[in-house]
Amino acid sequence: MRDIAIVSSAQLPSVREMGPSDESELVQPVVTKALEAAGLTMDDIGFVCSGSSDYLVGRPFSFVAAIDGLKCWPPIQESHVEMDGAWALYEAWVRLLHGDIDTALVFAFGKGSLGPIPDVMNIQNDPFYVQPLGLDSISSAALQAQALIAAKKATERDFAEVAVRSRRNAMSNPNAQIKGEFDPKAIMKNEPYIASPLRKSYCPPLSDGAVAVVLAAGDKARSLVKRPAFIRGIDHRIEPASLGARDLTVSVSTKLAAEKVGVSTGKVDVAELHAPFAHQEIILREALGLGDDVVVNPSGGAISANPIMAAGLIRFAEAAQRIHDGSASRAVAHATSGACLQHNMVAVLEGE
Repeated sequence: MRDIAIVSSAQLPSVREMGPSDESELVQPVVTKALEAAGLTMDDIGFVCSGSSDYLVGRPFSFVAAIDGLKCWPPIQESHVEMDGAWALYEAWVRLLHGDIDTALVFAFGKGSLGPIPDVMNIQNDPFYVQPLGLDSISSAALQAQALIAAKKATERDFAEVAVRSRRNAMSNPNAQIKGEFDPKAIMKNEPYIASPLRKSYCPPLSDGAVAVVLAAGDKARSLVKRPAFIRGIDHRIEPASLGARDLTVSVSTKLAAEKVGVSTGKVDVAELHAPFAHQEIILREALGLGDDVVVNPSGGAISANPIMAAGLIRFAEAAQRIHDGSASRAVAHATSGACLQHNMVAVLEGE
């Protein structure tokens, strides 16, 4: 196994609507900044992988247009996943394990302003039994939140406290969207339910955004930055698509992935969890075995900025940044996909 690290990253500030910017205009600035931060150019990159969704723009192969934001000649080794960019990072990590290249570029982008995202996300559900119900992502998350309350594993006050803490953390993050109340009681008193028991503050904002991450292996990583964020373990697991076939109050796939990468084998300083809904952070903390001493989502998390198809990769970028600046020695990065935490990726990042 080679030592592979995140050596730099860059992201666009998440906003409600970026306007008519196309794919290449989202990608070019973050790729340029991430490469500059590592002291590299596109000529130094051995492999490129991206994550996005053609459903957002409504045309096939929209990710090909994003490549216009990179150097077009000479030809590059390039791949793409129709998923969150965290899974593109996984592919790039596997590619670097081959040993014939030392660097990789990963990027992801998404525009939540292009359509009714909660409805669009129904396409992730089982096509025969769930999609025909028209179950949008907020309604399915509300079923999960209600199950958590019914099992007496959390209360709505717990959801409100997660939302408030996330917003306070996001105040120091220039890439986050910060709106709404900063008092749990005020949220519960003033905000109506969108889908009981979820209020607006417990749900992710609609966001446009993009992120890029540079990976490097071994001594190459050490030569590029003072403190690389080495990926000591990374694993992803998936659960049944049918919501009735699993216990929505727990995340078995997250727990299994955490066991495989050894989350519990050392002290975790920081955890960046891809929890688009407030109650999902509670489920993920339990699955990962994180205690009160762990700083969770210091960036504000996906509940403060949620560019679709990029929010998971942003968790890796934010966790790595804590390693780079020395504020953490060991961090956990998490990404999710599918309804109600169906598919989960967990990674352990460490500094030297």
